[in-house]
Amino acid sequence: MSSRVLTTWNPEDKEFWEREGKKIAARNLWISIPALFLAFAVWMVWSVVVVNLTAIGFKFDPNKLFWLAALPGLTGATLRIFYSFMVPIFGGRKWTAISTASLLIPAIGIGFAVRDPNTSYTTMLTLALLCGFGGGNFASSMANISFFYPKAQKGTALGLNAGLGNLGVSAMQFLVPLVITTGMFSALCGDPQLCVVKGVTTSIWLQNAGFVWVPMIIVSTLAAWFGMNDIASAKASFKEQSIIFKRRHNWIMCWLYLGTFGSFIGYSAGLPLLIKSQFPTENPTQYAFLGPLVGALARPLGGWMADKLGGARVTFWNFVVMGTSVFGVLFYLPHGGVGGNFWGFLALFIILFFTTGIGNGSTFRMIPVIFLTERQHEAQGKGAEAQEQAVKDAGKEAAAVLGFTSAFAAYGAFFIPKGFGTSISATGGPQAALYGFVFFYITCIIMTWWYYSRKNAEMPC
Repeated sequence: MSSRVLTTWNPEDKEFWEREGKKIAARNLWISIPALFLAFAVWMVWSVVVVNLTAIGFKFDPNKLFWLAALPGLTGATLRIFYSFMVPIFGGRKWTAISTASLLIPAIGIGFAVRDPNTSYTTMLTLALLCGFGGGNFASSMANISFFYPKAQKGTALGLNAGLGNLGVSAMQFLVPLVITTGMFSALCGDPQLCVVKGVTTSIWLQNAGFVWVPMIIVSTLAAWFGMNDIASAKASFKEQSIIFKRRHNWIMCWLYLGTFGSFIGYSAGLPLLIKSQFPTENPTQYAFLGPLVGALARPLGGWMADKLGGARVTFWNFVVMGTSVFGVLFYLPHGGVGGNFWGFLALFIILFFTTGIGNGSTFRMIPVIFLTERQHEAQGKGAEAQEQAVKDAGKEAAAVLGFTSAFAAYGAFFIPKGFGTSISATGGPQAALYGFVFFYITCIIMTWWYYSRKNAEMPC
């Protein structure tokens, strides 16, 4: 079992799990987490970079800035569709190393581009699109880890991988405002820019927003290549995995995960600019990291709660709280350019982020249970061999669905900040977008209740 390719892997066998499986799974999980952490940091780095661009001389209007914040979400979500199927094709170890190394391209590119305020908007758009590499990594990372853990522990394991990986957003939004105030890379990467805010001129090194991640990406790539494993039994072609497109529950869970993770990553991308537009006297970089931090830390809790209470029950009540929280945000927003309460607004957004984390953990606990139950029901009465094959098929399908639903949900990183920008441009405020989000959460409540949480539901989980 010391080989990088595991030819025997059966985590549902308790003796095997305790003897050797648990240790191997833990090693792969704890190498996967920092790689995913860095992927999220690079994916969302524009949410902080855009706040500083006009202050250092870039001539971009608010709508262009919202586009830069939103575009990584568009490419990240699209790449996730393809990344969803990569682990069974290439192997988890190889793909984790390759996808982590790809983060060097946008990180280095941003570092050079922001040094010159004459850099074209087209170049900035291209770099924003390339940050989608980080968004794509989540799909393959979650699919990979799902193969390593038994059914009873998938919720907790996936919650840890995703939750601690999601911390990359909060860590980035906290770290970048600090590192751009220092010349830590100035000897290699250039002089500072003059930053003018409210008539006060200071020096910042905005290039550090990209360069600070480069050493960590290199270390994480090497750790994945030399420390992780591929699982031979997890091999599958795209054709074998594409069966999920015929599974109704794949599409239902796409919708529900759009409500949880799509909200988490969309609010993460859009909140700094939303604060700047609605409460211009506040510094968004001082507070924006708090929401993603709370959401990321709540995700493992959501997975644990789902293991104990049932994923559908947790998800249903979570959506109820999410919809209620958005009404609270609406109450505290300025109306007609006057009024509003920043602290009430921020508190409700933090509650909203907390619920996104709980829901992220609970929905991802539901997926493996749904597909294992469905395949086992189909194999009932067909003998032990059919039951064993059902478990293998369910593992491959669940891994593909975990990746594909994460791809679908990641479009929230585009639509939410763009929704804010469009609403503000069209109506003068973000209220129209927020009312749209409330309606969406109501559809999630109804679907969760009907298919999964009510008495005699089609697939209780």
